[in-house]
Amino acid sequence: MPIAKGYAATDASKPLVPFTFERREPNDDDVVISVQYCGVCHSDIHQARNEWGGSKYPMVPGHEVAGVVTAVGSKVSKFKVGDRVGVGCFVDSCTTCATRDPDYEHYMPGLVQTYNDVEADGKTPTFGGYSDSIVVKEGYVLSFPDNIPLDAGAPLLCAGITLYSPLRHWKAGPGKKVAIVGMGGLGHMGVKLAHAMGADVTVLSQTLSKKEDGFKLGAKDYYATSDAETFTKLAGTFDLIINTVGTAIDWNAYLNLLKYDGSMVLVGVPE
Repeated sequence: MPIAKGYAATDASKPLVPFTFERREPNDDDVVISVQYCGVCHSDIHQARNEWGGSKYPMVPGHEVAGVVTAVGSKVSKFKVGDRVGVGCFVDSCTTCATRDPDYEHYMPGLVQTYNDVEADGKTPTFGGYSDSIVVKEGYVLSFPDNIPLDAGAPLLCAGITLYSPLRHWKAGPGKKVAIVGMGGLGHMGVKLAHAMGADVTVLSQTLSKKEDGFKLGAKDYYATSDAETFTKLAGTFDLIINTVGTAIDWNAYLNLLKYDGSMVLVGVPE
């Protein structure tokens, strides 16, 4: 089996350490990727520290993977050696099941997560992108366009899709007022994407410290949620609110900012 090198958590209390391990043998529908970059998602930290429970050690985190194809299986048709590609949170699933629906891939039968999971054989552990190579089923590999550098594009594979998915699902676009709660790793993605979709974007953040950044990314308005007047002024304003923060807040106060039949989506995951 192919030998890979990476960094692994060996238990919840220790820092990551160098780790050598075996990757599974590629199947005829697999793509082998040389990892060039991998984003650090906060969920990697949660998992490595077992803050959500269920962590399996040793663990090689990383699900914002960007790299170059080094080999492809005989049935692979979308990729060739040398292609610039990315891998997100999943690496395999059942592709022939009657209940399969690509629009709800996180509910697919036989879904295999990029790390802290087991392969389709039910016993081989999956290891993520904090490593020098990875083997992934073709359907879970994405192409990088030439105008997106791999290092800059890697976070799109988790933070990017986390915001793009609800924005698309709830039809953010011209004529829609969208509020993004929080301007961190997720929030700034939401501002850029909602603006690119043509929505009228407002940032709701604890303070105004990132106001200029918000405007540069496409926000039309920026309000401090530490100011009680914000919730009075903006009552009944938004078609869609996406909350990216992982701390406890007063949900009712934010729900009151929605128009009738508006939606609030929570994507920030607490410890």
